[in-house]
Amino acid sequence: MFCVFAGIGITNDIIDMGRWPPQRFALSVVMTGLFAIGYAASGVILRNKFWKAMLPLMLVQFAAMGFLAHRFPDIPQPAQLNAADADHLHNRLAFDGVFVIVTVVLGYVGFVHVSISEARRYARTQKEKAALDGEMAAAREVQRVMVPDILPPISGYAIESVYRPAAEVGGDFYQVIPLPGGHTLIVIGDVSGKGVSAAMVVSMIVGMLWIVSAFTEEPAEILTELNRRLCGRMHDGFATCLVVRLEEGGRMTLANAGHPAPYLNGAEIPFPGSLPLGLMATAVYAQMNADMRAGDRAVLLTDGIPEARNERGALLGFSRVESLMREGATVRTVADTAQQHGQNDDITVISIGRQA
Repeated sequence: MFCVFAGIGITNDIIDMGRWPPQRFALSVVMTGLFAIGYAASGVILRNKFWKAMLPLMLVQFAAMGFLAHRFPDIPQPAQLNAADADHLHNRLAFDGVFVIVTVVLGYVGFVHVSISEARRYARTQKEKAALDGEMAAAREVQRVMVPDILPPISGYAIESVYRPAAEVGGDFYQVIPLPGGHTLIVIGDVSGKGVSAAMVVSMIVGMLWIVSAFTEEPAEILTELNRRLCGRMHDGFATCLVVRLEEGGRMTLANAGHPAPYLNGAEIPFPGSLPLGLMATAVYAQMNADMRAGDRAVLLTDGIPEARNERGALLGFSRVESLMREGATVRTVADTAQQHGQNDDITVISIGRQA
């Protein structure tokens, strides 16, 4: 860009028959090239609003060129050229002509180089994009397994769920696992981090969960075994997890590994403090029981609900979540409230209603 438009400054000297002083000639060539770069940069950066920078630049350029013309006026043209003057003019115009050709050639060589570099960069970007699209497609397929679209029916219960990832793939997960004794496990969890890496960890946890639940139905034992298997394999991450076992008579057995407490009929079910999975191999998890009567409802959620943050940085907060629970808000209403407040993490809500 500089070289191509610097030739305009040289051409002006040719038009003026080589009468510019050397200082004016050199400064005009440099300034013409630099202002051309400024015009191009304003178009690239400001796009449709390029005029906001271009008009002031043009005024500055005209003022600068006028100052040069005043500071270094044209060399007077002799009334009659002698042999020495004619020879000097010939050499000056020949120099200007060669200089114009050189600058234009250098400019177009630069354009060709940039075009080839951009073409290579574009091809490389497209190749990387295709690879990323393939990885994302695989991650979405994994997520389809770890966050099921259709939940199996549970005798005596009505279950609903809403899942809204913050990115294309997320770190939240839940599973509904029928057990041989007629009971059902409902598991909800959240892996630290986001994106494809979190989805891969979730796929590992879900696989382990199905294996472990084939050997024990006790929620605390399931969490203990998951924790043992995950320690050393989380790459400095962790996962929170809540396991609920439902029985046909309305009995719930729960165990928690650092996950937000569930709600029963709008009131939080208190849990003792517990470590998330993957942090300490010797962690021990307790379990507790709760009974659900006909019409009762339990709600499980991930921290993407209370930690929703608006543009002012204010959290939705647990008190607002508790108000929603007391008001009997549906899972969709809870998710919508968090999302409208300002979603910055995955959102998962599960409702378990006891039927007559």
